[in-house]
Amino acid sequence: MASTWTDRLAELGITLPDVVPPVASYTPAVRTGNLVYTSGQLPIVAGELSVRGKVSDGAEGVVRPEAATEAARICALNALAAVNALVGIDSIVRVVKVVGFVASAPGFTGQPQVINGASDVIGEIFGDAGVHARSAVGVAELPLGAPVEVELIVEVA
Repeated sequence: MASTWTDRLAELGITLPDVVPPVASYTPAVRTGNLVYTSGQLPIVAGELSVRGKVSDGAEGVVRPEAATEAARICALNALAAVNALVGIDSIVRVVKVVGFVASAPGFTGQPQVINGASDVIGEIFGDAGVHARSAVGVAELPLGAPVEVELIVEVA
């Protein structure tokens, strides 16, 4: 069993990305007391949005739910990178809440399954300390045309 979250990430073969620079007037993460709140994180990889569009089950030209689920995982890792840059990943005591937004095509109701991409990677990394409250919300549009956005609230030591 890993002795630190850094060790656990290594065991899983997960490397946290660099912190995504803000695309507007905000900071990636803020600490107040023993809580860290991240700003909403998009599925940005190496400075580029990894996927773009609204999520739907079947229409051509939209993001399939499976791709959106993977994008939610990327968002969660970007949020953890923001926490790591602010206070260090090993200071995390538990993940308190995950909030996910899904740019949904009309009639799409699979937001909870899409945001499982974020929740599942949190569970892989943190185990019992990753059991969290969650919201999964469908929205009309997200910044830069992203299909998903995720923010975290974590308790730190």
